[in-house]
Amino acid sequence: MNALKYILRTPTNKLQSVCHRKLSMESKNGFETIVYSKVGRVAHIALNRPGSLNAINMEMPQELQQAVRDANADDDVRVILLYGKGKAFCSGYDLKQFAEGERGSAPGSQTMPWCPYKDYSQVMHPCTEAYMSLWRSLKPVVCKVHGYAVAGGSDIALCSDIVYMADDALIGYPPARLWGCPTTAMWVYRVGAEKAKRLLLTGDLIDGQEAARIGLVCKSVPAAELDSETDRLVNRIASVPTNQLFFQKQVINQAVEQMGLSSTQRLATIFDGMTRHSPEGVAFQERCRDVGFKEAVLERDEGDWGGKGPSSKL
Repeated sequence: MNALKYILRTPTNKLQSVCHRKLSMESKNGFETIVYSKVGRVAHIALNRPGSLNAINMEMPQELQQAVRDANADDDVRVILLYGKGKAFCSGYDLKQFAEGERGSAPGSQTMPWCPYKDYSQVMHPCTEAYMSLWRSLKPVVCKVHGYAVAGGSDIALCSDIVYMADDALIGYPPARLWGCPTTAMWVYRVGAEKAKRLLLTGDLIDGQEAARIGLVCKSVPAAELDSETDRLVNRIASVPTNQLFFQKQVINQAVEQMGLSSTQRLATIFDGMTRHSPEGVAFQERCRDVGFKEAVLERDEGDWGGKGPSSKL
Protein backbone atom coordinates (compact mmCIF):
# COMPACT_ATOMS: atom_id res chain seq x y z
CA MET A 1 0.00 0.00 0.00
CA ASN A 2 1.52 3.32 -1.06
CA ALA A 3 2.07 5.66 1.88
CA LEU A 4 2.06 9.07 0.25
CA LYS A 5 -1.02 8.47 -1.88
CA TYR A 6 -3.02 7.87 1.29
CA ILE A 7 -1.43 10.68 3.26
CA LEU A 8 -2.18 13.21 0.52
CA ARG A 9 -5.68 12.02 -0.30
CA THR A 10 -8.68 14.19 0.43
CA PRO A 11 -9.84 13.59 4.01
CA THR A 12 -12.75 11.20 4.19
CA ASN A 13 -15.84 11.58 6.34
CA LYS A 14 -14.44 8.80 8.47
CA LEU A 15 -11.30 10.76 9.28
CA GLN A 16 -13.26 13.92 9.83
CA SER A 17 -15.49 12.09 12.28
CA VAL A 18 -12.63 11.67 14.75
CA CYS A 19 -13.23 14.51 17.18
CA HIS A 20 -10.41 16.20 19.02
CA ARG A 21 -12.16 17.85 21.88
CA LYS A 22 -10.69 20.89 23.58
CA LEU A 23 -8.97 19.80 26.74
CA SER A 24 -9.34 21.51 30.05
CA MET A 25 -6.10 23.02 31.35
CA GLU A 26 -4.62 22.80 27.83
CA SER A 27 -1.26 24.50 27.54
CA LYS A 28 1.81 24.30 25.34
CA ASN A 29 3.94 24.70 28.48
CA GLY A 30 6.81 26.17 26.48
CA PHE A 31 6.75 23.43 23.87
CA GLU A 32 6.70 24.22 20.16
CA THR A 33 5.71 20.84 18.68
CA ILE A 34 3.46 19.31 21.31
CA VAL A 35 0.71 20.31 23.71
CA TYR A 36 0.94 19.01 27.26
CA SER A 37 -2.12 19.07 29.49
CA LYS A 38 -3.71 17.20 32.35
CA VAL A 39 -7.27 16.03 32.87
CA GLY A 40 -7.73 14.47 36.28
CA ARG A 41 -5.25 11.62 36.65
CA VAL A 42 -4.46 11.51 32.92
CA ALA A 43 -1.60 13.46 31.30
CA HIS A 44 -2.32 14.30 27.66
CA ILE A 45 0.58 14.61 25.22
CA ALA A 46 -0.58 15.78 21.79
CA LEU A 47 1.75 16.01 18.80
CA ASN A 48 1.02 19.47 17.49
CA ARG A 49 2.24 20.10 13.94
CA PRO A 50 -1.10 19.48 12.23
CA GLY A 51 -0.19 21.46 9.13
CA SER A 52 2.42 18.81 8.29
CA LEU A 53 0.41 15.84 9.65
CA ASN A 54 2.54 16.06 12.80
CA ALA A 55 5.73 15.31 10.90
CA ILE A 56 8.79 14.99 13.14
CA ASN A 57 11.23 17.89 13.12
CA MET A 58 14.42 18.28 15.13
CA GLU A 59 12.56 19.62 18.17
CA MET A 60 9.73 17.10 18.54
CA PRO A 61 11.64 14.07 19.93
CA GLN A 62 13.23 16.02 22.77
CA GLU A 63 10.00 17.84 23.60
CA LEU A 64 8.19 14.50 23.71
CA GLN A 65 10.80 13.17 26.10
CA GLN A 66 10.47 16.22 28.34
CA ALA A 67 6.68 15.90 28.41
CA VAL A 68 7.06 12.29 29.58
CA ARG A 69 9.40 13.48 32.32
CA ASP A 70 6.85 16.08 33.37
CA ALA A 71 4.11 13.47 33.60
CA ASN A 72 6.31 11.11 35.58
CA ALA A 73 7.20 13.89 38.03
CA ASP A 74 3.55 14.75 38.67
CA ASP A 75 2.20 12.73 41.58
CA ASP A 76 -1.37 13.36 40.43
CA VAL A 77 -0.79 11.64 37.07
CA ARG A 78 -1.30 7.89 36.81
CA VAL A 79 -1.41 7.32 33.04
CA ILE A 80 -0.32 9.15 29.89
CA LEU A 81 -2.47 9.47 26.76
CA LEU A 82 -0.54 10.17 23.55
CA TYR A 83 -2.16 11.25 20.28
CA GLY A 84 -1.87 13.68 17.38
CA LYS A 85 -3.70 16.90 16.56
CA GLY A 86 -5.43 17.30 13.21
CA LYS A 87 -5.88 14.62 10.55
CA ALA A 88 -3.18 12.15 11.64
CA PHE A 89 -1.17 10.82 14.54
CA CYS A 90 2.21 11.28 12.84
CA SER A 91 3.38 11.07 9.22
CA GLY A 92 7.03 10.37 10.07
CA TYR A 93 10.07 12.57 9.73
CA ASP A 94 9.57 15.88 7.96
CA LEU A 95 11.27 15.09 4.65
CA LYS A 96 10.94 18.71 3.59
CA GLN A 97 13.51 19.38 6.31
CA PHE A 98 15.46 16.12 6.31
CA ALA A 99 15.60 15.13 2.64
CA GLU A 100 15.23 18.14 0.36
CA GLY A 101 18.24 20.11 1.59
CA GLU A 102 21.79 19.89 0.32
CA ARG A 103 23.70 16.86 1.58
CA GLY A 104 25.69 17.92 4.60
CA SER A 105 23.27 20.70 5.47
CA ALA A 106 20.07 18.70 6.00
CA PRO A 107 19.77 16.97 9.39
CA GLY A 108 20.82 13.34 9.25
CA SER A 109 22.91 13.61 6.07
CA GLN A 110 26.64 14.10 5.73
CA THR A 111 29.02 14.72 2.87
CA MET A 112 31.18 11.75 1.98
CA PRO A 113 33.03 10.12 3.58
CA TRP A 114 30.47 10.08 6.36
CA CYS A 115 31.03 9.37 10.05
CA PRO A 116 28.70 6.69 11.51
CA TYR A 117 29.54 7.82 15.04
CA LYS A 118 28.40 11.37 14.32
CA ASP A 119 25.11 10.14 12.85
CA TYR A 120 24.52 7.77 15.76
CA SER A 121 25.53 10.08 18.60
CA GLN A 122 24.20 13.41 17.35
CA VAL A 123 21.08 12.46 15.39
CA MET A 124 19.43 9.07 15.58
CA HIS A 125 20.42 7.73 19.00
CA PRO A 126 18.97 10.80 20.77
CA CYS A 127 15.76 10.38 18.74
CA THR A 128 15.51 6.69 19.60
CA GLU A 129 16.09 7.41 23.27
CA ALA A 130 13.38 10.09 23.16
CA TYR A 131 10.84 7.66 21.70
CA MET A 132 11.88 4.99 24.19
CA SER A 133 11.04 7.40 27.01
CA LEU A 134 7.48 6.20 26.38
CA TRP A 135 8.54 2.59 26.94
CA ARG A 136 10.65 3.51 29.96
CA SER A 137 8.08 5.86 31.45
CA LEU A 138 7.34 4.90 35.03
CA LYS A 139 3.67 5.42 34.21
CA PRO A 140 1.82 3.54 31.46
CA VAL A 141 1.40 5.19 28.07
CA VAL A 142 -1.66 4.63 25.89
CA CYS A 143 -1.36 5.78 22.27
CA LYS A 144 -4.38 6.71 20.16
CA VAL A 145 -3.79 6.48 16.39
CA HIS A 146 -6.02 8.05 13.77
CA GLY A 147 -5.17 8.84 10.16
CA TYR A 148 -1.58 7.68 9.85
CA ALA A 149 1.31 6.40 11.96
CA VAL A 150 3.96 5.89 9.32
CA ALA A 151 7.75 5.77 9.27
CA GLY A 152 9.04 7.60 12.38
CA GLY A 153 5.43 7.99 13.48
CA SER A 154 5.18 4.23 13.82
CA ASP A 155 8.38 4.28 15.90
CA ILE A 156 6.68 6.63 18.36
CA ALA A 157 3.40 4.73 18.50
CA LEU A 158 4.97 1.30 18.95
CA CYS A 159 7.09 2.47 21.90
CA SER A 160 3.87 3.06 23.82
CA ASP A 161 2.54 0.40 26.17
CA ILE A 162 -0.89 0.04 24.54
CA VAL A 163 -2.00 1.26 21.11
CA TYR A 164 -5.60 1.76 20.01
CA MET A 165 -6.18 2.50 16.31
CA ALA A 166 -9.09 3.64 14.19
CA ASP A 167 -10.17 0.93 11.75
CA ASP A 168 -9.28 3.12 8.77
CA ALA A 169 -5.98 4.42 10.18
CA LEU A 170 -2.79 3.23 8.48
CA ILE A 171 0.48 2.12 10.04
CA GLY A 172 3.74 0.98 8.51
CA TYR A 173 7.37 1.79 7.74
CA PRO A 174 7.71 2.72 4.04
CA PRO A 175 11.36 3.89 4.44
CA ALA A 176 12.23 0.21 4.87
CA ARG A 177 12.16 0.21 1.07
CA LEU A 178 14.87 2.86 0.95
CA TRP A 179 16.42 5.47 3.28
CA GLY A 180 15.46 4.01 6.62
CA CYS A 181 15.55 1.25 9.23
CA PRO A 182 13.16 1.49 12.21
CA THR A 183 15.52 2.44 15.02
CA THR A 184 13.22 1.40 17.87
CA ALA A 185 12.92 -2.08 16.30
CA MET A 186 9.63 -2.77 18.08
CA TRP A 187 8.07 -4.64 15.16
CA VAL A 188 9.65 -8.02 15.87
CA TYR A 189 8.80 -7.81 19.57
CA ARG A 190 5.16 -7.08 18.82
CA VAL A 191 4.39 -9.48 15.95
CA GLY A 192 7.27 -11.96 15.78
CA ALA A 193 9.98 -12.51 13.17
CA GLU A 194 7.95 -13.63 10.15
CA LYS A 195 5.25 -10.96 10.25
CA ALA A 196 7.87 -8.30 10.99
CA LYS A 197 9.77 -9.40 7.91
CA ARG A 198 6.58 -9.34 5.83
CA LEU A 199 6.07 -5.69 6.75
CA LEU A 200 9.66 -4.43 6.71
CA LEU A 201 10.78 -6.25 3.56
CA THR A 202 8.05 -4.45 1.62
CA GLY A 203 7.38 -1.22 3.51
CA ASP A 204 3.66 -1.86 3.08
CA LEU A 205 1.03 -0.13 5.18
CA ILE A 206 -1.78 -1.96 6.95
CA ASP A 207 -4.98 -0.59 8.44
CA GLY A 208 -6.03 -0.66 12.06
CA GLN A 209 -8.09 -3.81 11.72
CA GLU A 210 -5.19 -5.78 10.25
CA ALA A 211 -2.76 -4.32 12.78
CA ALA A 212 -4.99 -5.51 15.62
CA ARG A 213 -5.53 -8.91 13.97
CA ILE A 214 -1.78 -9.65 13.83
CA GLY A 215 -1.10 -8.22 17.31
CA LEU A 216 0.83 -5.12 16.22
CA VAL A 217 -1.61 -3.00 18.23
CA CYS A 218 -4.00 -3.85 21.02
CA LYS A 219 -7.33 -2.86 19.49
CA SER A 220 -8.96 -1.29 16.44
CA VAL A 221 -12.33 0.45 16.54
CA PRO A 222 -14.44 2.56 14.15
CA ALA A 223 -12.99 6.06 13.86
CA ALA A 224 -16.06 7.65 15.43
CA GLU A 225 -15.57 5.48 18.54
CA LEU A 226 -11.80 5.92 18.95
CA ASP A 227 -11.95 8.75 21.49
CA SER A 228 -14.60 7.12 23.69
CA GLU A 229 -12.93 3.68 23.60
CA THR A 230 -9.54 5.13 24.45
CA ASP A 231 -10.98 7.28 27.23
CA ARG A 232 -12.66 4.22 28.69
CA LEU A 233 -9.32 2.41 28.80
CA VAL A 234 -7.25 5.24 30.30
CA ASN A 235 -9.89 5.96 32.93
CA ARG A 236 -9.91 2.29 33.88
CA ILE A 237 -6.11 2.29 34.18
CA ALA A 238 -6.26 5.54 36.18
CA SER A 239 -8.37 3.79 38.81
CA VAL A 240 -5.34 1.67 39.82
CA PRO A 241 -2.71 2.99 42.27
CA THR A 242 0.44 4.34 40.63
CA ASN A 243 2.70 1.85 42.37
CA GLN A 244 0.63 -1.11 41.17
CA LEU A 245 0.78 0.16 37.60
CA PHE A 246 4.55 0.57 37.92
CA PHE A 247 5.03 -3.00 39.21
CA GLN A 248 3.08 -4.61 36.37
CA LYS A 249 4.71 -2.55 33.63
CA GLN A 250 8.24 -3.20 34.88
CA VAL A 251 7.74 -6.97 35.03
CA ILE A 252 6.45 -7.08 31.45
CA ASN A 253 9.13 -4.69 30.14
CA GLN A 254 11.83 -6.74 31.82
CA ALA A 255 10.73 -9.86 29.94
CA VAL A 256 10.95 -8.06 26.58
CA GLU A 257 14.25 -6.36 27.42
CA GLN A 258 15.80 -9.74 28.24
CA MET A 259 15.12 -10.71 24.63
CA GLY A 260 17.81 -8.29 23.45
CA LEU A 261 15.81 -5.11 22.86
CA SER A 262 18.68 -2.73 23.63
CA SER A 263 21.25 -4.40 21.39
CA THR A 264 18.69 -4.76 18.59
CA GLN A 265 17.93 -1.05 18.75
CA ARG A 266 21.63 -0.19 18.72
CA LEU A 267 22.12 -2.20 15.54
CA ALA A 268 18.97 -0.76 13.93
CA THR A 269 20.06 2.80 14.73
CA ILE A 270 23.49 2.25 13.16
CA PHE A 271 21.90 0.63 10.11
CA ASP A 272 19.48 3.55 9.77
CA GLY A 273 22.45 5.84 9.31
CA MET A 274 23.87 3.46 6.70
CA THR A 275 20.62 3.51 4.71
CA ARG A 276 20.83 7.30 4.37
CA HIS A 277 24.48 7.20 3.25
CA SER A 278 24.42 4.16 0.95
CA PRO A 279 24.67 4.76 -2.83
CA GLU A 280 20.89 4.38 -3.06
CA GLY A 281 20.32 6.60 -0.04
CA VAL A 282 22.48 9.39 -1.45
CA ALA A 283 20.73 9.15 -4.80
CA PHE A 284 17.31 9.20 -3.12
CA GLN A 285 18.15 12.42 -1.32
CA GLU A 286 19.37 13.91 -4.60
CA ARG A 287 16.07 12.90 -6.16
CA CYS A 288 14.19 14.57 -3.28
CA ARG A 289 16.14 17.74 -3.90
CA ASP A 290 15.52 17.62 -7.66
CA VAL A 291 11.78 16.82 -7.76
CA GLY A 292 10.65 17.29 -4.14
CA PHE A 293 10.23 14.62 -1.50
CA LYS A 294 6.60 13.89 -2.42
CA GLU A 295 7.45 12.78 -5.94
CA ALA A 296 10.56 10.91 -4.80
CA VAL A 297 8.59 9.00 -2.15
CA LEU A 298 5.90 8.10 -4.69
CA GLU A 299 8.60 6.69 -6.97
CA ARG A 300 10.17 4.76 -4.11
CA ASP A 301 6.95 3.28 -2.80
CA GLU A 302 5.65 2.31 -6.24
CA GLY A 303 8.90 0.49 -6.99
CA ASP A 304 9.77 2.75 -9.93
CA TRP A 305 12.67 4.62 -8.39
CA GLY A 306 15.34 2.03 -9.10
CA GLY A 307 16.33 3.30 -12.52
CA LYS A 308 16.93 6.80 -11.24
CA GLY A 309 19.75 6.05 -8.81
CA PRO A 310 23.13 4.30 -8.92
CA SER A 311 23.42 0.67 -7.85
CA SER A 312 19.71 0.48 -7.07
CA LYS A 313 17.95 -2.83 -7.73
CA LEU A 314 14.53 -1.90 -6.40
